[in-house]
Amino acid sequence: MQAQSYTNEILHGKQRVEECWKRVRFAVEEAAIRSGRDPSEVRLMAVTKTVEPVYINHAISLGATLIGENKVQEFLGKKPELTGGYEAHLIGHLQTNKVRQIVGEVDVIQSVDSVRLAREIGKCAEKKGVVCDVLLEVNIGRDPDKFGIMPDAAAETACEIAEIPGVRVCGLMTVPPLDADLEKTQRFFSNMHQLFIDISKKKIHNIDMRILSMGMSGDYPQAIAEGATLVRVGTAIFGSRNYR
Repeated sequence: MQAQSYTNEILHGKQRVEECWKRVRFAVEEAAIRSGRDPSEVRLMAVTKTVEPVYINHAISLGATLIGENKVQEFLGKKPELTGGYEAHLIGHLQTNKVRQIVGEVDVIQSVDSVRLAREIGKCAEKKGVVCDVLLEVNIGRDPDKFGIMPDAAAETACEIAEIPGVRVCGLMTVPPLDADLEKTQRFFSNMHQLFIDISKKKIHNIDMRILSMGMSGDYPQAIAEGATLVRVGTAIFGSRNYR
């Protein structure tokens, strides 16, 4: 009886994920079209924090081949159970003492918020014989409670990190202040896009500004309108997080 109940729970869970994935995928495409953009310019990341592998695998089978995890240990614990072709990014804050564990395990580290962290990533990447793609996390709202490089230091920091062996800068990411309304949030996204363009124009060696990662479940249409090339959506696909 318990086994049947669990099976039914999994089936219903998969159905919810499928419905939500299709809804969000359509909304992302619609937001791009409304902004005069080609929908293929915007990648939809399924953020899998606290999500069980059975539901992640189902999302991957539906086309959610880009996933994002916040914590090193959580991703490494799930990775052996993940199936199918997928690209994984680390999107949460990374401590230097966890760098060795994650370099080479994900395709991109999105949350590089200091030269010190980038140097540690480069050192570990060289030891493993890989080049680690990274995004620079920018604290676009200058929120004292958030990590990230200050906007006016982003270009200089990008230049410095680009010189580190074993690291390749592929763009920028941000999380605006959570207490900002949508109008303010959209302005933050607009400022991020301008910063993205400004750094791109410098044509700096070892900087390939192809990813602008911004926008989550509550504000991804605004991010797309302001030029995001990647939006990170978790709750709208998998439902509220379960922290048990």
